[in-house]
Amino acid sequence: MAMRATDRAALATSQGGWPFASLVLVALDHDASPLLLISDLSEHAKNIKAERRVSLLFDGTQGLDDPLTGPRVTVLGEARLADDNTRLKGRFLARHPSAELYAGFADFHLHRLNVTRAHLVAGFGRIHWVEARDLLVTPDGSFAREEPATLAAVNADPKMVNAAVRSLGLEGKGWRVTGIDPEGLDLRRGGSIARVRLPIPSVSLEAIRAAVDSREFSRS
Repeated sequence: MAMRATDRAALATSQGGWPFASLVLVALDHDASPLLLISDLSEHAKNIKAERRVSLLFDGTQGLDDPLTGPRVTVLGEARLADDNTRLKGRFLARHPSAELYAGFADFHLHRLNVTRAHLVAGFGRIHWVEARDLLVTPDGSFAREEPATLAAVNADPKMVNAAVRSLGLEGKGWRVTGIDPEGLDLRRGGSIARVRLPIPSVSLEAIRAAVDSREFSRS
């Protein structure tokens, strides 16, 4: 899914009736709802305050000779202040360590997009509208509770991290797993990101280790 594999998106808001597009960093909650950490002083935050209906374009076409043959998805929904701010901010900051520099500023707040539907272009001629019920996933209750401890354990085990790095053909040292969701693992090394798709029935360390040991992973 292009949404899981990217860490930024084009945010479209309404400014006095005019479409206003801006680049934002994005993380996704376990159910795939987009998360935005934005400043009240930004133009898009002012726009959201007046009109909460927005769209996010996730672009998965990087590196293709013809970008129009690649995947992208435009997600429509309402942007609202996040309720579970501590947990969701922790997930956002794990995805975007650079945001630690300003996350504590009084004007920055985390927003969650309540998805309505999405327009998916999976490639040339493969175009579909997708309703929220088909776009989002339903994790079991353990994800929110266990993810921080499991992340720490995974990153402390070079075997698991290295197996994921090798499976993707990634170069360099210092890759870390930044997030676990029902569809896979997110990795980051500096400004580079990658994603491993795993058949994870739960967020447990045992389930992830079993998937890695059986080599049931692939590029997402």
